[in-house]
Amino acid sequence: MFMHAVRAIAALAFIALPALGRAAERQDPCPPLLSSAAPRIIPAALGQKEVELTFVGHATFLIETPGGVKIATDYNDYIRPDVVPDIATMNKAHSTHYSNHPDPGIKLILRGWNPEGGPIHHDVRYGDMRIRNVTTNIRNWSGGTEYDANSIFIFESAGLCIAHLGHLHHELTPEHLAQLGRVDVVLVPVDGSYTLDQEGMFRVLKSINAPLMIPMHIFSDATLERFLSLARETYPVDFSASNHVTLSRDSLPSTPRILVLQGR
Repeated sequence: MFMHAVRAIAALAFIALPALGRAAERQDPCPPLLSSAAPRIIPAALGQKEVELTFVGHATFLIETPGGVKIATDYNDYIRPDVVPDIATMNKAHSTHYSNHPDPGIKLILRGWNPEGGPIHHDVRYGDMRIRNVTTNIRNWSGGTEYDANSIFIFESAGLCIAHLGHLHHELTPEHLAQLGRVDVVLVPVDGSYTLDQEGMFRVLKSINAPLMIPMHIFSDATLERFLSLARETYPVDFSASNHVTLSRDSLPSTPRILVLQGR
């Protein structure tokens, strides 16, 4: 795993979460704990109704559509797929979730915040991919709230709706859920500290009610196991032998379950 410690911002939103502790907020939160080389990405040979999802690490996934469109989520300077994506999405809570120096070969960059303040709205189509966003809030260094500073990005292709929760710091309102709509696959941060606490994140998953949930933002086996211990009370848990999975509507589980891909 990349052993880089990066300076970043501790985060929260609508209400103050119970004590992370101010000492923790002053440390370097959200370091990318990844191997010294990102997993080798093998180009996907997909059917017309399939999407390939590869966990590159931390909060970065490579999403590949049947038409060959490649998207990197929470694209940053520390953890990148070994192919240049067509599209990169970013979030601003920590420097492991955005880049000020993206690869010039990227055709479309979608930031999950508005640099000028206020909400940001994306609803774009590129090839056989539609990408839209739902904004949420984050906590800043002073303990205040930055409204609409994080985005949940929703990726729609081949009849699938994949939601990446980004650096989510609070539970979702009915308005958020209405904006999300149907979600088939949710990519969920499970660290329980720099994003939303694990109990709150579990309630978020229940409210979204997606058939498939894939953890990210894991940090360690112990962190993952704490989340899975809570989740197993409600959901079956599967472990993949690889860092990627081929998705289709026909292959979605009939009842919600969690799939753990290889990687951190």
